[in-house]
Amino acid sequence: MERPPRAVVDLAVVDAVVLDTDGVITDTARIHAAAWKRAFDELLRDRGRQGGAELPPFDVASDYPRFVDGRSRADGARGFLRSRGITLPEEGGPGGAGPGVETLGSLLDRKTRYFLDEIGTHGVRAFPGTVRLLRELRRRGTGVAAASASRNCGPVLHAAGVDDLVDVRVDGLDADRLGLPGKPDPALYLEAAVRLGASPGRCALFEDAVVGVEAGRRGGFGTVVGVDRHGSLRGPMLDAGAHLVVGDLVEITVVGGARRTRGRGEGPRGA
Repeated sequence: MERPPRAVVDLAVVDAVVLDTDGVITDTARIHAAAWKRAFDELLRDRGRQGGAELPPFDVASDYPRFVDGRSRADGARGFLRSRGITLPEEGGPGGAGPGVETLGSLLDRKTRYFLDEIGTHGVRAFPGTVRLLRELRRRGTGVAAASASRNCGPVLHAAGVDDLVDVRVDGLDADRLGLPGKPDPALYLEAAVRLGASPGRCALFEDAVVGVEAGRRGGFGTVVGVDRHGSLRGPMLDAGAHLVVGDLVEITVVGGARRTRGRGEGPRGA
């Protein structure tokens, strides 16, 4: 069977590239999903026992892409819990929850602990097709940013051995510090473009979540590439504004050359 034509990123019209981290650069989306499931299911079991009725557990296949994937951890948690009729106090302390009461903050901390335990035990794998693309972009002098709503973007890139392949990192710590709203607002990606010294219209964005594709469209990115690794999001990604959808970045062919764009933000080791 004849193979379909490979997708092309033309550096004559692309000055810089922004990539989502989890699911695009690193195979960590599944680890995030597993950590969320563990944290959510513990809470749901406790609430079910208290209310005398079992609550449906977190479903990785449906609940993760619908509520969590691509969003800030707080927004994702709030959205999923609302679907189960649960609202948690934001924090403990004066005016908040009392000692021993589950809060949104304690749930998020537990999820982070489960995630870090998992990558500490099993490590992190970068997708080979993405590594190939990153090396090719560096060879051609194209600025590259890694972006993520996660606060753990730095440790993840380092554990995967790819932190030296990106010029700029913008993550959940930056979002908190700068007050950047979560996706589908494009603020996180626009900040990455600013640090690369490139206009969004001259940037290519790679995203594996529909909400992230929508953020790219809203931000006016010149090329928005949806990464549909499981073959189930092509239609929704195109509807959300993707210019093209691929199953893996090995399908991407880079042509042309670009003037080196210098990041104006902190580099991968200091961000």
